[in-house]
Amino acid sequence: MIEVVAKLVRGPVFLAGEALECIVTFTNPLSALSTSASSETLAWASAQIHCQFHASDSRVQLPASEEPRQDVQAENETVFIPNRGERGQCILSTPPKILFCDLRLDPGETKSYSYSETLPLSAPPSFRGQSVKYVYKLTIGCQRVNCPIQLLRVPFRVLLLYALQGFQPLQEDEVAPSNPFLDDDEISKKDSHLLDSAVEILMAVTSRRTLHQYNISNARGRVGTFCIFKSMYKIGEDVIGTFNFSDGEIPCLQYSVSLSLRWRLHFEFVTAREPVETPTVPENQSEVITWTGAEHIDVDTFSWDLPIKVLPTNPLLASYVSPASWSHSICI
Repeated sequence: MIEVVAKLVRGPVFLAGEALECIVTFTNPLSALSTSASSETLAWASAQIHCQFHASDSRVQLPASEEPRQDVQAENETVFIPNRGERGQCILSTPPKILFCDLRLDPGETKSYSYSETLPLSAPPSFRGQSVKYVYKLTIGCQRVNCPIQLLRVPFRVLLLYALQGFQPLQEDEVAPSNPFLDDDEISKKDSHLLDSAVEILMAVTSRRTLHQYNISNARGRVGTFCIFKSMYKIGEDVIGTFNFSDGEIPCLQYSVSLSLRWRLHFEFVTAREPVETPTVPENQSEVITWTGAEHIDVDTFSWDLPIKVLPTNPLLASYVSPASWSHSICI
């Protein structure tokens, strides 16, 4: 038996255009002192990234595809197809990379291999909706001689920042340090330049303040105003607005706020057409009384939809709060 462990170096969340790095470790768990200890051999191992598109048959009607279904491959075939057995359609796949050929592990021996692949800037973002889903996985295939292929799948998420579509990685001569005291290794990482650029773009765009104001009023007069100061937010950022009823001519009964998947802030305001009597309690009241609100009130309802943009957050921060695991394993 050989244990295979795949661990994402930087976490399970990435920006499109970043490099995904994974350490794949192969271990023969038997102790050298065991009476049944023996060497284990794998013929080969390969890794590949792919994105699966899922659509609900009852909600989305897709054109018929003439491509053969790859998920019906027999288990005894030796062709490495990373999306074998997966639902949906493979809409993106990177070239496969061979990790090794003919690996022999003695009892207790461990060997590790590094896999790295840059995610295309045009890659669609991960999405899990009721109608459609975009799911990314790194699939590692391993095979013993005369045995079926075993697949280890490592799910991860991809965020998309459209402002990076024209990003060009710096060339080696462009990343030469201008300060002799800086570390050459840290500066030469092209991936860090993309991430730094993305963070700067997100901070600049989402820090812009633009006043959006909605006046709440009906036929009886002015109720108040609602103000919101931003229309662009990072994932995980709070949406904050202010209500001002100090200058209103009539009382406000109710308001509600909801954020839909169409990325609009939807507000509803409800005002009474006629004044509502407030309960009065006599000064000499000694017993407990219960006030019951009116059973029927004629109201006017007003709504306001404010279009907003939701941008990805820093993938480093998202990795720490993501429920996805950084490490996955199988035994062959």
